[in-house]
Amino acid sequence: MKEFYRQTVKEVLDHVESSEAGLTSEQADHSREKCGWNELTEGKKKSISQIFFEQYKDFLVLILIAAALISGILGDVESAAVIVIVITINAILGTIQTVKAEQSLQSLKKLSGPEAKVLRDGTTVQLPARELVVGDIILLEAGDMIPADGRLIENASLKVDESALTGESLAVEKDLETLSAEVPLGDRTNMVFSGSFVTYGRGKAVITDTGMQTEVGKIAGLLKSTSEKQTPLQVNLEEFGKKLSILILIFCGILFAISVFRGEKIGSAFMFAVALAVAAIPEALSSIVTIVLSFGTQKMAREHAIIRKLQAVEGLGSVSIICSDKTGTLTQNKMTVEDYYVAGKRIPVSELDLDDPAQRFLMDYSILCNDSTNENGVEIGDPTETALIHLASQHGLAAASIRNLYPREGELPFDSDRKMMSTLHRIDGENRMIVKGAVDRLLELTEQIWTHDGIREITEADKIKIQQQNQSFSMEGLRVLAFTYREIPEKHTLSMDDENHLIFLGLIAMMDPPREESKAAVAECIKAGIRPVMITGDHKITAAAIAKRIGILQDLSEACEGADIENMSDAELRDFVPKISVYARVSPEHKIRIVRAWQEKGMIVAMTGDGVNDAPALKQADIGVAMGITGTEVAKDAAAMVLTDDNFATIVKAVENGRNLYQNIKYAIRFLLSGNFGAILAVLCASIGGLPVPFAPVHLLFINLLTDSLPAIALGMEPHSSEVMNEKPRSADKSILTKDFLGKIGLEGFVIGAMTMLSFLTGYHMNGALLGSTFAFGTLCLARLFHGFNCKSDHPVIFTKRFFNNKWLQGAFVLSAVLITSVLTVPEFHRVFKVETLNLMQLGCVYLYAFASLLIIQLLKWIRMKFR
Repeated sequence: MKEFYRQTVKEVLDHVESSEAGLTSEQADHSREKCGWNELTEGKKKSISQIFFEQYKDFLVLILIAAALISGILGDVESAAVIVIVITINAILGTIQTVKAEQSLQSLKKLSGPEAKVLRDGTTVQLPARELVVGDIILLEAGDMIPADGRLIENASLKVDESALTGESLAVEKDLETLSAEVPLGDRTNMVFSGSFVTYGRGKAVITDTGMQTEVGKIAGLLKSTSEKQTPLQVNLEEFGKKLSILILIFCGILFAISVFRGEKIGSAFMFAVALAVAAIPEALSSIVTIVLSFGTQKMAREHAIIRKLQAVEGLGSVSIICSDKTGTLTQNKMTVEDYYVAGKRIPVSELDLDDPAQRFLMDYSILCNDSTNENGVEIGDPTETALIHLASQHGLAAASIRNLYPREGELPFDSDRKMMSTLHRIDGENRMIVKGAVDRLLELTEQIWTHDGIREITEADKIKIQQQNQSFSMEGLRVLAFTYREIPEKHTLSMDDENHLIFLGLIAMMDPPREESKAAVAECIKAGIRPVMITGDHKITAAAIAKRIGILQDLSEACEGADIENMSDAELRDFVPKISVYARVSPEHKIRIVRAWQEKGMIVAMTGDGVNDAPALKQADIGVAMGITGTEVAKDAAAMVLTDDNFATIVKAVENGRNLYQNIKYAIRFLLSGNFGAILAVLCASIGGLPVPFAPVHLLFINLLTDSLPAIALGMEPHSSEVMNEKPRSADKSILTKDFLGKIGLEGFVIGAMTMLSFLTGYHMNGALLGSTFAFGTLCLARLFHGFNCKSDHPVIFTKRFFNNKWLQGAFVLSAVLITSVLTVPEFHRVFKVETLNLMQLGCVYLYAFASLLIIQLLKWIRMKFR
């Protein structure tokens, strides 16, 4: 079957079993039985319990659950309780954040659905859009939202804004002509589509598709088949957790075997191995990452963003490509006058002088030959006409007062065949007809030209100059209207025959301009090593002009149309995408293919957009970013992040926040792993040396619960720095655990382990194993607390302002130090924590060993910097 746009009105009506008089209620019910309700089917949402239990899927968490079960079976309730508490806190935090994000997004949704005027049972009725069926005849006029896809059967200068669906910023002029060839969605001028709205004129259409069968519905279907991507941090932590857990389990198994071989009871040896595993495996890591990212989302919320998926902040910080929609994202989605051309001169709007008669005439005539209105700041009408009214108001001219001064006495409405509109007014005691329209068309009808020296006959040279200026405007992506006029006899009824013998007055050029912040945001992206790419449904010339203005495009050869990639294989497209910065006239399928092509080249891709047509690509991208104000609900639901102020610059802020958060998470990981490595080294050293085990299981659990978590969370709250924007994005497959990073962890862990063993030996030689164990426990706890300051930077910080710039870290240090000092000095704690109560000199010795680890690591950082 031919597409509806390639069928005549009669063929379409016959196919949907309808007529121009509409359906009866009985026919509508029968049609609904076949086609269903006119609504998009929503995927089943996860319950809170499902979200909660999903938090336990992590490999590290599963290992810890197993350890908790074994600990409980063997009677070590303390160990089991600590493990369960830690992983439960993590699950609760993840659940709360996910549910809160969904609720925040719901608050953005509109409360009421659209209604439509329909011919039913021979009369015009207003019905909820949900009740419409295939075959219904809908009546359309300016301001109406189109409720379903349909074929036009009547048209009176109808213009429709389809930007949400196609990405094209200008309203589309509709007609009834049957199209013979296959054309893209944006060029099907005899069709109207669900989700778009009428900006001008009137019309009637027969509904051809409803619900999931509409173009919007097809896009919703694409969303279901598009898989979501894990962020780089998710992938890294998952791989890292598995590898680390396996290594630690192997080490603990070896230690268990050594202990049994040395004659220890199997139960005791096993409990210590479990305790060491709990201490060595950074199970707090997931919680800490969740908490740090949660604080990041709160910061973003204050900066006008809603994070729907917790890892989106970090993920956006690691992107190397931002594929951005044009309309409403990089541009204002509002036509704005850019230039006048009058009296032979091009005049930017910033230089308009209304004391000049030519410029004042052109402005007055652009208000009079205009059907739009501006009442109480609300602009209603075609975007090109509201742009003219808006310009006048910026210069202190009220459209209503000018129209009252020169009331309209006749009109010839715009239609797409004539490409012009005319209005009749009484001006300066004369009947004057003002005609505006397409430049080429009006020049054919023009005989004279207005100049400062008076009206004279227009020459061929004048016309060539006007056409050259029109061409220049067009190459800059500007839309151009020509204005002409002529005198009309009194008591004369206007007809189309009067639209000749015209006097040329001037041209007005306008466009949907870039957002003020877009150029700076694009420059910031490029500086940060991120490549911005524009993907739009608009025309190539318009898209290229905007892209040049904001710095995305350098040369026109970097721009292409969707048709250029239509027949490319995926392999060809992968080779093609690095050469292109602007894609115009693209379909939703093209957007997904472009995003996927970049991903297959190893790039981390963000996609920004606001239209229904952006939604599948938003979901396919590593990070989807939707606009909250102008964005459609489909786009918001598909995105990982919603900008509530529709400000492109907020995305750059998110990149900066994301990079800082990733850096802070690395600080926390470094803190946890180097401290854990120090503990493992101390145990290993004691085992090899035939010495008593330096720690009791309760010591390791105390370290795990208190002296690990608080400083690690505090490190995740390190103040952000703009310096991260001078770095290049990390590659998608780059692990957190690079050789350099592991080297630093190993060296710092060695220093902490060495100081802990020195402290153990000091206590052991003073008064036996219990004091040695107490010294080792105290030194390891305090050394790890001091180590929090080491992890703030790769550079020495001990004598700099940065040492004191994190109040959270200072608070965590003081609180944890008070706790460990109390355990070491209050006699009531010695039985619970299996320690010997220390006197002041012994406590000073423990603090000295711990502080020495800070000084040594700071010295090693200084040496590393000096001889790099």
